[in-house]
Amino acid sequence: MDRFVFLVGGGVARGTVLALFALSLVLIWRAARIVNFAAGAMAVVAAYVAVGVAQTTGGWWWGALAGVVAGGLLGAAVERGLMRYATTPLGGVILAIGLVMVLQSALGIVAGPQHVPVAPPVSDQPWSVGGVPLGSPYDVLVVAVALGLMLGLRLLFTRTTLGLQLRASAFAPEVSRLLGVRVARMRTVAWALASAVAALAALLLLPTELGLHPHATDVLFVLAFTVAVVGGLDSPGGALVGGIGVGVLMSLVTGYLGAGVTPIAVLALLVVVLLVRPQGLVAGVEARRA
Repeated sequence: MDRFVFLVGGGVARGTVLALFALSLVLIWRAARIVNFAAGAMAVVAAYVAVGVAQTTGGWWWGALAGVVAGGLLGAAVERGLMRYATTPLGGVILAIGLVMVLQSALGIVAGPQHVPVAPPVSDQPWSVGGVPLGSPYDVLVVAVALGLMLGLRLLFTRTTLGLQLRASAFAPEVSRLLGVRVARMRTVAWALASAVAALAALLLLPTELGLHPHATDVLFVLAFTVAVVGGLDSPGGALVGGIGVGVLMSLVTGYLGAGVTPIAVLALLVVVLLVRPQGLVAGVEARRA
């Protein structure tokens, strides 16, 4: 029982990071009907900026702020300079895959293939209550930051004029243009927002991994994409549900059956969801048409 509690706590912390990254994929899908396969590589670029600033200033939070800003600027630049010219969803996927190759190759040339250790801003040693290991202070920080950001995004989309314009541009672009909404600008804002969220998710995960390197978020992207499909690509709430579910599943399978079985368990979950409810666990009865 003690082991179960510890594994569930770690799974929830990891799951919120997956949910945060999956949310960035959902935001771009809703805005442009494109799966941003370059999200992981773009997040790594922002992470290198964050680590560089943190090492220079000696403050993790300053680095995190710089990384989020860098991620947002990179997202806006990619949409303005590249994705805007994708006339079909397939074209957007091809451009995104090409961007992955360019970014990872450039990082490999500039930064090298070595792993750069990233220390957490608070202790990652688990608490022990009555001999039962619980989550660490860093786990609590990760969950608090991720859930706080998701709540902030929800308020943005439901309580602000900008959020209303973003939603209108995504669901009815032609009508929005007639009403004076600058749909192209809103799409750029959506890309910037999604890329900033992905950058923060990568920064939260790095202290628990082997370190920062050009391919540090490859597995994160695959898992987050699985989470987005399981929860529903059109559902921000589904990203949270799917993220926590996948995170707990991975933690329990790794703890009881071994790390080698974990990818099989995640794949099995994905297959079951696609067979039983292909629109996702939290998606509506009928998905919005492009």
